[in-house]
Amino acid sequence: MKSLKAQLHSLADPEEELVILEERHPGGAGSSFRAHLEKIGLYPLQPTTLDIFQINLGKMCNQVCKHCHVDAGPDRKEIMTRETMELCLEVIQREESITCVDLTGGAPEMNPDFRWFVEAIREIRPEVKIIVRCNLTIILANPRFNDLPEFFKKNKVEVVSSLPYFTALKTDSQRGEGVFEKSIEALKLLNLAGYGQKNSDLILNLVYNPSGAFLPGSQSELEDEFKKKLWDRFGVEFNSLFTITNIPISRFLEYLLRTDNYENYMEKLLSAFNPVAAAGVMCRNTISIGWDGFLYDCDFNQMLDLKVNTLNSVHISDWDSAALSTRSIVINNHCFGCTAGAGSSCGGATA
Repeated sequence: MKSLKAQLHSLADPEEELVILEERHPGGAGSSFRAHLEKIGLYPLQPTTLDIFQINLGKMCNQVCKHCHVDAGPDRKEIMTRETMELCLEVIQREESITCVDLTGGAPEMNPDFRWFVEAIREIRPEVKIIVRCNLTIILANPRFNDLPEFFKKNKVEVVSSLPYFTALKTDSQRGEGVFEKSIEALKLLNLAGYGQKNSDLILNLVYNPSGAFLPGSQSELEDEFKKKLWDRFGVEFNSLFTITNIPISRFLEYLLRTDNYENYMEKLLSAFNPVAAAGVMCRNTISIGWDGFLYDCDFNQMLDLKVNTLNSVHISDWDSAALSTRSIVINNHCFGCTAGAGSSCGGATA
């Protein structure tokens, strides 16, 4: 077993993260995620549909959040090219099963072809839902981003934004000093554009991630509390709140190891395993496309470099809907994060 210092140093290597997830898993192989799926008849885990097309436009971001599983930041250079975007557009145009295109990053808006890509998606598939995972502060980061609320409105984009809490202390501790104040200002600009308003079709959803080694509380109760506090204190409105469990990979895994919380956190995830949540995990109706065009079962597998389990369709240039629809989904012990309690997905609780 490597020393803690050596483990933390090697977390930039996805293979080392997988070693930690397997070697330091509570209870050993008999309590692995695969073993849990076998007990409830869900192994091998397979897709139900292919309707969510989640695209990572790059790892560049104007923030460096402590819980970020993408390890995104201003110094990251990985960015999706227009050529790869054009390959994605070809699939979006011909695959009628795709009902949602979910754009993420990093800060997806920092990709120089972001606006061209959004407009191209809207042109070829006017009916499809387009989601942009906006970190809010990007709207204020540079004058060239100030008009993003109006751009989103024009292209009927659904905005999903992280806001760890309704106070500055908890939000800034997770996402950086001054982030809460800027986030509130950005939310007001989105509200001014019509987002999150009653009788408006401009959807603004917020995302809650726990600030430590614990599971999120009730999604409905947190949503009610967030709505009341944000309205009473700042006059901010939004549609829904999504609770997302922190997955033990990348920066959050480093935090767990550094604070000696890894085993306890994994035990919490394991003991809270929910068969209903397991049946509804997001990888069953989602394909995740990396910034370089490679295909993954989910955004978390993407960060661990666990590509889809198909022979001839591992890149967007080799898209094969039949092979992808019948594949076995790649799993590991980090998947317990999506099946704990009420479940967790990019759209919040699943059970």
